[in-house]
This record gives sequence, C-alpha cells and structure tokens, in this order.
Amino acid sequence: MPEGHTLHRLAGHFTKHYGGSRVRVSSPQGRFADGARRIDGRTLLGAEAHGKQLFCGFDSGEWLRVHLGIYGAWTFGDADGERYLGAPRAENGERRELERDGDGFVVAPPPVGAVRVRVVNSSGWADLRGPTACEVIGEEEKQAIQAKLGPDPLRADADPERAWRVISRSRTTIAALLMRQDVIAGVGNIYRAESLFRAGIDPYRAGRDLTRGEWDSLWADLCGLLADGVRDGYIITTRPEHRPDPEVRPVPRPDTLYVCYRTGDPCRVCSSPISGAELAGRNLYWCPGCQTR
Repeated sequence: MPEGHTLHRLAGHFTKHYGGSRVRVSSPQGRFADGARRIDGRTLLGAEAHGKQLFCGFDSGEWLRVHLGIYGAWTFGDADGERYLGAPRAENGERRELERDGDGFVVAPPPVGAVRVRVVNSSGWADLRGPTACEVIGEEEKQAIQAKLGPDPLRADADPERAWRVISRSRTTIAALLMRQDVIAGVGNIYRAESLFRAGIDPYRAGRDLTRGEWDSLWADLCGLLADGVRDGYIITTRPEHRPDPEVRPVPRPDTLYVCYRTGDPCRVCSSPISGAELAGRNLYWCPGCQTR
C-alpha cells in the first residue's frame, strides 16, 4: 500500500499539471459514471493529500476523494508523469507532440485495463485503476473525513500533540499505534519499522512507556523521512555512513532500508540478525541488538 509520501507527490503532480484547467472526467470502466458526470467539464483547482487520502478540488466546491488501498494506482500521460500511456516518442527519444481535439483537450489513447477514472486536460491525461475508495464529496464531507485522521507529518497544519495524547495513554505497542491512521496519518509498514529502528525503540514497547523526548524525536524523524520520500520518489531511511558507498546517488535500492524485508540479514549497524514477526496482520521488522526495551 502506498505510504504518505506517495500521496503528497500525487497531489503535487495534479496541482502542477491539471490545476487551474478545465478537465474532462470519465469512467471507462463504468463504475464511477455518476461521480464522473458531476465533475466533468469543471475546473480542477488543485489537489492535496492527508495521510493516504488524495483530494482533488473543483470549482463546483466538490472534491474527488481517492484512497488507493493495496491495488490502486494512477498512471499519467503528461510531462513528468510516471508513465506515458501510448504516447509515441520520436526517433531521437524525445516525446512527440500529443494530438488534441477541436476543444484543445488531449486525445488520449484507448484505456488499458479497468480504468475507474480518466481525467483529461489540454496537456495530458491521468488514469486511475483499482482504488479502495473513489467518490465525489462536498466540503463538509471532506472535513469530516479529515477530522477522523491523525496528524500528517507532511502537512503544515499537523498537530503532533494530538498523536501524543493517544500514544502516551495507550497500552498498545508503539508499532501498532504508528500504523493507525487515526493516530498518525500517512505512516505505513515501512516508515513505522524504519523510524523505530532509527530511534532505537523496541517495537513491542507500549505507547505509554515512551518518554516525551523519545516521542518528539520520533515525530521529527518521521517528518524528515517522509519529506525525503516526496523529494526522492522512493523511501530512503539509511544514513550515508551505513551504506556500502556513501557517495553514490541516487541510493541503490538494496541500500535504502535498515530492517524492512531483511529478516535474517545482518544489521547494518550492529550485525545482529534482523528479526521479523507478524503484528496486527502486518509484517514487522526490527533489530534486537539496536532496539532494546
């Protein structure tokens, strides 16, 4: 499942390439036909993310809310898009000019697979497949959804005190609390394991056993790690001194993580074998040598 940095990158992409323009919205698959009609032909003002939720705002005052879940994904046919769907390239490798119709909208290629939503403007198109949630909502509904979410480390309005009030009173393990979107929004399996390793915190410690100093450091580190994810486009949690070649950029994928997916491998810091277990239905990773109770 995409973590918070991915949703903020998507929000930035929509704002940059579709914000301020009139868009055509359709549902090639048919499952979102009614919602598509409500925002078709409207101006997409911009997009924002809160945790793992993406909100695209329209001049009608309505919002397209998308939760990708495990299987959802956006693909793009525009400048800087993650993929060019059917956009031909010239022999020199440059992207050819996209065809446009009489109204100035890009002529997108036939949809591939079960496309729930297609958004088209004068510079490209975006296709959504397989989301857990996809709906058009009003401002009050949007605010109600956000009110149930915990603070997002990537949002300027995040209030870490709200999360601390829950954590500091809870007997639940800190590893489980970090995965609860009503406690902290946007942290997923990778960021929770990696941030706890970097903090030296045993994932099985109860939330109420954390000190205020530990929480403040953990929150600050999550803010930095997620911001790095937005910048880099993928998750990097290892510090340069713990990589085989600290000077190599971009960081090779095998050198990006401390504990995730490394069960049985030696810890990059203390050489202890990385442990793995299941916690609340998700795989948990930690180093028993570096993360003591």
